[in-house]
Amino acid sequence: MFTTRPELAGTFGMVASTHWLASSAGMAILERGGNAFDAAAAAAFTLHVCEPHMNGPGGEVPAIFVTADDPTPRVLCGQGVAPAAATTARFRDLGLDVVPGTGLLAATVPGALGAWLTLLRDHGTMPLREVLDAAIGYAEHGHPVVQAVVDTIGTVAELFTAHWPSSARLWLPTPKAGDLVRNPALAETYRRLLREAEAAGPDREAQLEAARRAWYEGFVAEAIDAFCRTEVIDDSGRHHTGLLTGADLAAWRPGYEPTVSMDAFGWQVHKVGAWSQGPVLLQQLAMLEAMGDLPGPATAAQLHRVVEVAKLAFADRDATYGDGADLTAVLDPAYAAERAKLVDETAGPALRNGLGRLPKYVLEGGTAPLGLGIGEPTLGGSGGTLQDPEPPQYRRGEPFVSRWGTTRGDTCHLDVADRWGNVISATPSGGWLQSSPTIESLGFCLGTRAQMFWLEEDLPNTLAPGKRPRTTLSPSFATKEGVQLSFGTPGGDQQDQWQLVFFLNHAVHGMNLQEAIDSPTWHTTAFASSFYPRATGTQLLVEDRVGEAVDELRRRGHDVLTVDPWSLGRMSAVSRNLETGLLRAGANARAQQGYAVGR
Repeated sequence: MFTTRPELAGTFGMVASTHWLASSAGMAILERGGNAFDAAAAAAFTLHVCEPHMNGPGGEVPAIFVTADDPTPRVLCGQGVAPAAATTARFRDLGLDVVPGTGLLAATVPGALGAWLTLLRDHGTMPLREVLDAAIGYAEHGHPVVQAVVDTIGTVAELFTAHWPSSARLWLPTPKAGDLVRNPALAETYRRLLREAEAAGPDREAQLEAARRAWYEGFVAEAIDAFCRTEVIDDSGRHHTGLLTGADLAAWRPGYEPTVSMDAFGWQVHKVGAWSQGPVLLQQLAMLEAMGDLPGPATAAQLHRVVEVAKLAFADRDATYGDGADLTAVLDPAYAAERAKLVDETAGPALRNGLGRLPKYVLEGGTAPLGLGIGEPTLGGSGGTLQDPEPPQYRRGEPFVSRWGTTRGDTCHLDVADRWGNVISATPSGGWLQSSPTIESLGFCLGTRAQMFWLEEDLPNTLAPGKRPRTTLSPSFATKEGVQLSFGTPGGDQQDQWQLVFFLNHAVHGMNLQEAIDSPTWHTTAFASSFYPRATGTQLLVEDRVGEAVDELRRRGHDVLTVDPWSLGRMSAVSRNLETGLLRAGANARAQQGYAVGR
């Protein structure tokens, strides 16, 4: 089949990510003798600079990895927790039914830096100065800004000018695609981090611990604490101060934990646990396997079956997932077989959970405030004013952004494998330039991941102090007969739908990594969105390359929206053959940013 570029193959190292500069930065570290974890951190810090609409230092990251010494996949949790002051009563007192998707109220402890520093300390080999080198250079001297960043800034320019002046001073006037964009404050933040680290002496581990303290107990925490005491407008249309404090940052640590795994189609597939949406991939695979032979790729029969199991799995996600939830019952193969029986030849309804209970907000169709009368904030285009309604618009696979900064699915992904046997899949996200005002002295903004909590009591994902939100971030890892496969994508609620299509293409239909990525994809919106204002959709979005399948899907009762032929998904993947040492990689051509490099 046609592919946009070849599947890469080699034995030295592979880096695949959602931006070519990050992939190149990671590969440069491998060339200088660093391992996969050094390279992944370098790529991630570069993504903070080059995809600021997709992630930042104020965001979070989950990762799944194996080491050369231990082939058992493990999770690195870089998802920060809710502040000590974040209670459901506090939000009810503010007259809110859901957590706003922008501003300061939705901030959790920024976990990304802590996670990368912890990974470098425990499994990396290179000094922090070398790992940060590319990111500092691009922030200080500039990087050529991509069109997606330009579009995002243009969309929220009025918000910045009218309400978030610190963001306006950093990002306006809106640049043109290809312009060199600098962030000197972020460069100085990283330089100061290095100064604090190197003041601890020559020991590498001591330097990394000093950097962590500077971030979570020192100058970064102090700046975040002070900034959160100011009132800023959010997409509720009102001004609120933040709840996050320096004490919240000082109390938090990243950690390691086991994966959640399942055997499916001859592979063992590993995901992050119940504080992510990751297990929905396992649920979908279990139901599909229970249904017998899978129809051919991108056919109406396959699309129908895959979409129907997705609707069932995501309904269970919203009823049963949350930090600390027990997913034993929902991942039971017998339960999957019973759920699979609900799939027939026509489109089924949304919101059919089999266990647990859905939030009342979902069942009753709750509607959150939408700024100052803006229309659908998650279905945004560019231009216009804060008061204009915004029609749905899919372009180049980019997520939606409203003029109030409301967004869904802004994320990055990276996969790295080295010649020694270290492999990592990571999905950095949060701290988006459009969703929270810039902390001017630091050069970045806070995340808004707390919008994924529910404010209704006694749900697995009910907001509570010190709790992780049930995030959409969902790296993947799979093993089979001496092969390790690392893969993932941005895309919010779509991540484990797009990843499912990729995995079936590769694992069941025998496509190579690049073919599996380039093949047409799709997703459904027929479940509660994880992003403010938490709406439930109806549409099945399909890249129009599927052709005649669309008519059959409509005949089966699906609400089909055909979109641009290369507009859904931003997958990347690497694999490693344990016997031969052969490494392979592929990356997504959609959005014209993702690249794999290696040799």
